[in-house]
Amino acid sequence: MNTDLSIFHLIKEASFVVQFVMLLLLTTSVASWTFIFSKRKELNRAIEITDEFEEQFWSGAALADLYRKLTTKDFEPEGIEKIFLAGYKEFSRMRQAGNVEPGVQVESAQRVMRIELSRELERLDEHLAFLATVGSTSPYVGLFGTVWGIMNSFISLGNVKQATLAQVAPGIAEALIATAIGLFAAIPAVVSYNRFSTRLDRLTGRYELFVEEFVVLLQRQAHSK
Repeated sequence: MNTDLSIFHLIKEASFVVQFVMLLLLTTSVASWTFIFSKRKELNRAIEITDEFEEQFWSGAALADLYRKLTTKDFEPEGIEKIFLAGYKEFSRMRQAGNVEPGVQVESAQRVMRIELSRELERLDEHLAFLATVGSTSPYVGLFGTVWGIMNSFISLGNVKQATLAQVAPGIAEALIATAIGLFAAIPAVVSYNRFSTRLDRLTGRYELFVEEFVVLLQRQAHSK
């Protein structure tokens, strides 16, 4: 008698626990791929906005003109633009207040920009922890399903006088599918997490460098007559 060892048949005949593990891993994989595509689009957008803004910022245009452009009614600032707007708005407010030391004006603007920078990084970092968790735990969840399936296969042989490979193979095969699905969920999550973390670190460096450069410009304005 031939034993059906096709993937779908093995999954169908697997024990409830192994099937549950497979379903959990497949659901996790779908969720992680959703986050991967979403995060990739989000980071690409943030980098694109940063490139465009820095080109405008260093083009020689007046800071006041750039501020007015970014605060028009139909414009929605994002990323580094929000950092600039927060800093320039605070700097202008402190200057208009009068009797405020130039150093205090700049420090206040820098503090506000740091707060906005932290908010932006927190937004970009969203879901990365999920990818890290999927990447680190999925293989072990799959391994649990494999161990459970193999254990059941050997238990079922307890009442058999003579065990053959044909009797053991289906149970072991269906159990190993759980490990395969666990790796399928983990590998893309790990690769994407590492890639996104690297890109986010680079973007963070650009944000921090911009804040420092902008502070230098504000110091010049604060001490100018």
